Amino acid sequence: MLIKRREDHLLAREKALAEGVKKVAAELRLVDLVDFITYIRTEQFANIEDIVNSSVELLFKPGTLTFGWGADLRVDWGEPPQIMLDMEFRHMSVTVFFGLALEAHHASVEIRYVSFEDAADDPEVNTRRLAEAIADARLSVPVVGSRL
Repeated sequence: MLIKRREDHLLAREKALAEGVKKVAAELRLVDLVDFITYIRTEQFANIEDIVNSSVELLFKPGTLTFGWGADLRVDWGEPPQIMLDMEFRHMSVTVFFGLALEAHHASVEIRYVSFEDAADDPEVNTRRLAEAIADARLSVPVVGSRL
């Protein structure tokens, strides 16, 4: 029962994180797949960091969502290609290390580690803190044509 409850909290956290980074994933999928393959195979992580930073800068506050300097790929004859990027989210005393998997038409996240400074005893409270931190880290984008 305890494992099931823990998995429920992890799933809720992954869902909140995935919702928070979905526009970043869409931006990253605009990059030519061959570029990602080349940079990953030749371990040119600074180039990947530049791409991630460019995709993040209009959507998140500086330093809140960053590339974790690790990446992998799956490029096989019988399956669609998949790029996996190590990512970090840090904001409002919440830290998350996660994998962002990019495929042609969708993306997914896998939380590897999450830390809450002064964590609550109730995992649901911590999950809400994560959702609030993600929401606060996102930049509000003005609507085109609106007046400030």
